[in-house]
Amino acid sequence: MARALLIVDVQNDFTEGGALGVTGGTAVAEGVTAYLRGNTRRYDLVLASRDWHDPEGSNGGHFADGLPDYIDTWPRHCVAGTPGADYHPAIDTALVDVHVRKGQGVPAYSLFEGTTDDGSSAGAVLSAHGVTEVDVVGIATDHCVRASALDAIEHGLHVRVLTDLVAGVAPDPSTTALAEIVRQGGELMESAAVGDR
Repeated sequence: MARALLIVDVQNDFTEGGALGVTGGTAVAEGVTAYLRGNTRRYDLVLASRDWHDPEGSNGGHFADGLPDYIDTWPRHCVAGTPGADYHPAIDTALVDVHVRKGQGVPAYSLFEGTTDDGSSAGAVLSAHGVTEVDVVGIATDHCVRASALDAIEHGLHVRVLTDLVAGVAPDPSTTALAEIVRQGGELMESAAVGDR
């Protein structure tokens, strides 16, 4: 039995000043690194995802042709190889064991839809390391954090979302997303309480 930390999409385009920046994104980036530095022995694996969209085309309709609806279509963001797709500079990537890229030509929200540089799926990597429990942090609570946590539950993993280390696009959908995760069997807790459980 092993535990992993899943860091979801803490990228420049999803933090303040980015193409789809959310309020609190920079604080999440800083908080995740501080938390991980204080808890490196708690995790057997640290996996981080990034949106990594193709520069050409709509990425399967993910990029809006005209006005985005912010549900299924979005402004251009996290285009492969651009600064917006980079991890936020507050993320200490030396603490990350496995990097996952998702949304390469297609819409993708969950970390489990991505692949590593060698083409492995996130699920396969976690399984190969014997991971049975995951803590989830990152951006955005109401979109990619939600999708990643629910997919982790579908993969049979015990899931905890660290609520002080996530940031959402909007308060009401974020609250709804967290409630859905709990209904599906996940837990919510603050990072300061992790040492007690």
